[in-house]
Amino acid sequence: MPAIPPPTSADRRTARGTTRVTHEIRAEEDLLSARHAVREATLRAGFGLVDQTRIVTAASELARNAYVHGGGGTLAIELVQQTGRQGLRISVSDDGPGIADLDAAFTDGYTTGAGLGHGLGGARRLMDEFDVTSAPGQGTTVTAVRWSGPR
Repeated sequence: MPAIPPPTSADRRTARGTTRVTHEIRAEEDLLSARHAVREATLRAGFGLVDQTRIVTAASELARNAYVHGGGGTLAIELVQQTGRQGLRISVSDDGPGIADLDAAFTDGYTTGAGLGHGLGGARRLMDEFDVTSAPGQGTTVTAVRWSGPR
């Protein structure tokens, strides 16, 4: 397994004392780097193998969407805590054309490219919290959280 590359921007402490790491997604190889970074974060957060796979799969799909449909973007990874539980928040933002019809984008089988059309809806099903902010011509930001422990 290749070494996990360092983030493309410095770690920074947020107001709550958690660490937020960002990675630029500008080229195909950045997608693999993003997957490795998310996998490492799931390990640090103590997720089991099944949840690790869920989170990495969702993050990978969101990063690929930003690259393919948004012309590139930024992935942010943040360990979060809430009422005695720990989680991992991933946010993927781009400055692309936005999503004209969010309802259609969440429908299985809907695709604007050569994919199978399970991406956005599939990523949402893998995470505990999922929010999309998008407008035509203004880009897209997807924020998703997976919590450890009982749901």
